[in-house]
Amino acid sequence: MIEVTLLGTGSPIPDARRAGPSTLVRAGGQTFLADCGRGVQQRMTAVGAGANALTALLLTHLHSDHIADLGDVLITRWVTTFDPNPVPLPIIGPPGTAEVVDATFKTFGFDIGYRIAHHADLTTPPPVEVHECTDGIVWDRDGVAIRVAPTDHRPVAPTIGFRIEHAGASVVLAGDTVPCESLDALAAGAGGLVHTVIRKDLVEKMPMQRIRDICDYHSSVEQAAATAARARVGILILTHYVPGIQPGQEDEWRALAASEFDRQIELGDDLHRVEIHPGVCAKPAG
Repeated sequence: MIEVTLLGTGSPIPDARRAGPSTLVRAGGQTFLADCGRGVQQRMTAVGAGANALTALLLTHLHSDHIADLGDVLITRWVTTFDPNPVPLPIIGPPGTAEVVDATFKTFGFDIGYRIAHHADLTTPPPVEVHECTDGIVWDRDGVAIRVAPTDHRPVAPTIGFRIEHAGASVVLAGDTVPCESLDALAAGAGGLVHTVIRKDLVEKMPMQRIRDICDYHSSVEQAAATAARARVGILILTHYVPGIQPGQEDEWRALAASEFDRQIELGDDLHRVEIHPGVCAKPAG
């Protein structure tokens, strides 16, 4: 079984009820954080997950709302790990990730120096291992495998999605993207698909062109549902709602997805949890 928790279902627009984009995946005793939007650690704490217990950090792309709390995650993991020989945190993301991590450490350089000077058992900066990739198997440890494929969020490029598999269960984390063949292939026959969505019908009515611009590089609810249908996944899990779902609107959003996808549809507030068991998917696409 794979457990998926929507830690943050918000967007770049601050929302009092929703943290920034982030998803926690637990599989085979391993814990993966996909993206780290604002407020992610408060949400992690609410589900009993700490930065020092993360197996790896997965970044779909380098838009600010998806990495806003990167520094907080890295520093917190460092100062709350008490092993004298800490295991470096694997950070898996698209090309450019290493540069962002280096810049983050430079930003927190004073803080890191202060802590090393004050604590005798902190002698080096936060240990990490950055792996940049756009396609292929990036993880295969203790029964958990992770595969990466490109997505399409241009002009943001490159962007990637992740497929996590364990003991016959699988989930795909799409990140921000428009429909594309590479995501269809990555999601084919998966037990679950976590997909970011916007309501284009609402966004297109907004008077600010800068807001309307987001319609050309995000999937609508219907487009995300159509991707799930083409890939024949078992459960569609919607997140990153733009505009934010207001209380009482859940059925409206679900109905839009159901117009394209006739299987299980999950959406909700932060901390919404979904279990993905082996065999929930339809026959693999093909």
